[in-house]
Amino acid sequence: MSLSPPITITRLDLQRLEKLLDSLEDYGPTAEALERELGRADVVGLDAVPPGVVTMNSTARCREEASGKEYRLTLVYPHEAGGEGTVSVLAPVGCALLGLSAGQTIDWAVPGGKSLQLTLLGVDYQPEAAGEVR
Repeated sequence: MSLSPPITITRLDLQRLEKLLDSLEDYGPTAEALERELGRADVVGLDAVPPGVVTMNSTARCREEASGKEYRLTLVYPHEAGGEGTVSVLAPVGCALLGLSAGQTIDWAVPGGKSLQLTLLGVDYQPEAAGEVR
């Protein structure tokens, strides 16, 4: 597995995600991975996050490198997942996307112990850049 690229998250997302992790009864491998990601992230204020970074409720375009298939995903909290194009931050791909910057590539663990490479092509919508953080 390759080294993880540097990630950036907002202080507000960090606080909300730590609260989410604290509330979990079933603390599985993805929750542990999310905790590791939060621990290594560069934490910034809402006004300091670059517009090409995936924050919570951002809509990102990414490509799975082996197949070339492109996805458009909105990163959401678990209770908001389930709609078309949404991915929970507690899903392996959601956890992997959090904090990535456009152009970065990550290894995405899939069932069966395999790993796919996912490249972030761009961020179509970011609440902080749009001034719509709630």
